[in-house]
Amino acid sequence: MSALSIAEHTSMERDTLRLLCSVLVKPATRVELCRLLQPDSFFEPLQRIIFEEVRALGAVDAKQLLQLLPGRITNRGFPDFEMEDLLTPKLVSEQDIEKLFHSALRLMNLEEQDEESSANPA
Repeated sequence: MSALSIAEHTSMERDTLRLLCSVLVKPATRVELCRLLQPDSFFEPLQRIIFEEVRALGAVDAKQLLQLLPGRITNRGFPDFEMEDLLTPKLVSEQDIEKLFHSALRLMNLEEQDEESSANPA
């Protein structure tokens, strides 16, 4: 892994998932963000499963996503899944959303760097 610590990476993963689950993100935007990310960008197993399920649900509205996700996560082997951990606060500021987007972009950039280093081994 690059200079990021595991804790920083896990935090970026969580922020990215919070963004994807936000009621402020339109379904088409969520689908596009999911298209730009890969499941192996998520190191933490539960967070990877959540991402895969969000991606699989496609362009559903946030309310439907939040209703369907707990059952899908439970079916994937995580019965103690707590949705509240991913929900953004009811009232989020533009700065909060920018932070979540920034985390998603950083995760995408790490993915690109990993692909480049795999393609061009030292």
